[in-house]
This record gives sequence, C-alpha cells and structure tokens, in this order.
Amino acid sequence: MDAGKIRIAWPTLAIMLLFFSGCVMEDGPRATENNITATTTTQAGQTQAAPATEGPAVKPEHEIKVEVYHFHPTQQCPTCIALGSLAEKTVNTYFQKELWSGKLVFGHININEAQNAELVKKYEVTGSSLWIGTYVDGKFYKEENVNVWYKVNDEQAYLSYLKGVIDKRLKGDLSE
Repeated sequence: MDAGKIRIAWPTLAIMLLFFSGCVMEDGPRATENNITATTTTQAGQTQAAPATEGPAVKPEHEIKVEVYHFHPTQQCPTCIALGSLAEKTVNTYFQKELWSGKLVFGHININEAQNAELVKKYEVTGSSLWIGTYVDGKFYKEENVNVWYKVNDEQAYLSYLKGVIDKRLKGDLSE
C-alpha cells in the first residue's frame, strides 16, 4: 500500500471513531429473570410499551413472525437517528397490514434502559444497530443488518433495500 494512502486513511479513521463514539454502550444493562419487556421510543421521543418478544410458545408449522428493532443508546448521533427513522418509515409505509396483525413488530429500543435488558441480551446488542429477528417453524433467527448503514444517505435506496429484506423474512426466506 502506498504511504500516501495510509496518511489519508488514519485521519479518516480518527474522524469516524469520534463521530461514532456515542453509538456504543458504555454501561451494559443488567439482565433480569423476568420476561422480555421492551419499550419503544418514537423518534419524536414518545415512549410506549412494546409487545413481549420472548419467542414462540408452541407455534403452528410455517407460522412466521418478524421483529425489526432499531437499538440505540440514550445519546445518538445524527446517522444513528436517521437509521432508525428510515427503518420506521419503511415498516410504516410498506407493512401496515403485517404490523396490525402482529406478524411484524417494530421498535426503537434504548439499550441503556434497564427494562430493555433481556431484549438487548437476546439480540447480543453492543451499540446502535438494526436487527431483524425471524421466527420460522418455532425457531428464532437473528441478524444484524449492517447494509443499511451504507444506504442511510439515500432514502429511496434504504427503503427499497429494507423492504426487500423484510419481504423475504415474512416469507421465511433467510437468505441475503
């Protein structure tokens, strides 16, 4: 690698580290023995109870449920806020029927709030991120979707991409 390229990379890396330093958990929440209880917070700052997501009890074969969670710390950078806002816009624009039926769940989950500890533990969250949990045939599959970070500055690309991913998960398709 050319030495000139290395000099350019270090300042860029330093800026990125400073920019995203508020996006990771400082003090991890403590897990409790209670059922998973989450609160969701809209980008407008309203907090509301989210449905319990402890996993399926006995689910009929081929029943599918999808959870889309924007995990974030109390203090968020502008990019983290945009990530959650666009995810919320995607599910509200394209998946009203699934949200209404409970087949799809969406929430903004503050990783620093104690009442969200079990959900944070379940998804193994360490910072601001978008996670998709899919229940298929009684089994739970979780994935952190990092591709949305590359699309956060292009709203249409973000909405289209995430819509495609959620459509697949609602069909039980776990492929990329």
